Amino acid sequence: MGAQLRVYKRRIKSVKATKKITKAMEMIAASRIVKAQRQVAASTPYAEELTAAVTAVADGANVKHPLTTEAEAPKRAAVLLVTSDRGLAGGYSSNAIKAAEELTRRLDGEGKDVTTYVVGRKGVAYYNFRERPVSDSWTGFTDSPSYADAKTVAAPLIESIGREAAEGGVDELHIVFTEFVSMMTQTPVQRRMLPLSFAAEAGAGETDAGAASRARIQPLYDFEPSAEEVLDALLPRYVESRVYNALLQAAASEHAARRRAMKSATDNAEELIKSLTRLANAARQADITQEISEIVGGASALADASAGSDR
Repeated sequence: MGAQLRVYKRRIKSVKATKKITKAMEMIAASRIVKAQRQVAASTPYAEELTAAVTAVADGANVKHPLTTEAEAPKRAAVLLVTSDRGLAGGYSSNAIKAAEELTRRLDGEGKDVTTYVVGRKGVAYYNFRERPVSDSWTGFTDSPSYADAKTVAAPLIESIGREAAEGGVDELHIVFTEFVSMMTQTPVQRRMLPLSFAAEAGAGETDAGAASRARIQPLYDFEPSAEEVLDALLPRYVESRVYNALLQAAASEHAARRRAMKSATDNAEELIKSLTRLANAARQADITQEISEIVGGASALADASAGSDR
């Protein structure tokens, strides 16, 4: 039984060390969520107002532009998937990948060739393991993205939307990321960024103020030099702002998912320590009981031997 007690003690020590790690990761994730939430709140109004500006230009001029005009027969579509660089975040990355796979199947069913772009090592590893082509990928900044990172990601997307489909361009641009709803809820979402669908944008995560501003009567505009050139100038800003907002939403969701996963791991470690402690106490009690029995047995044997010699 002594050997069994040593095994329990080693396991308790190992679980306690793991608990310290998971608790530290939980606290780090909790501290980063606040900053990520502030960045999301700061970037969302800009993206909404930029969308409203595009709406004003589109309503005020009848021009064909990739930002606002759908292709008559779209043949190619680009999908940007946002995952995480690190694990230990529960089903965060896998849920986003499932949403991207669902979107890809739907686009394939519509007869469109899908070009995939991936952010995060988890998504890159998923596609590499299955030997599936990825047009471009980015890693190393998913937990704390900057606007420069968003510009880097948006650059090839903007370039592809500006080319003809026959030259390797795309007719549609979609993004899949995890939207931060609350500390307990993070939802994978699929959004079409281009061509801009005004009806969808009105209900796609905008605040009441953003929807109200869209519902207002738009003023008439005179464009100088032209509405098309205005849209050309707004196109990169629009894509960059939407990508940046999606990266921030995904970062906040990643921290929340990791905090929840690490809290669950810490709680499980505490329960395991309690269970192992009970088993160790039982083993120690069994050792003590056995030693007492051996002592009593030895004393009885000596007493019997002494009584026999006296006779």
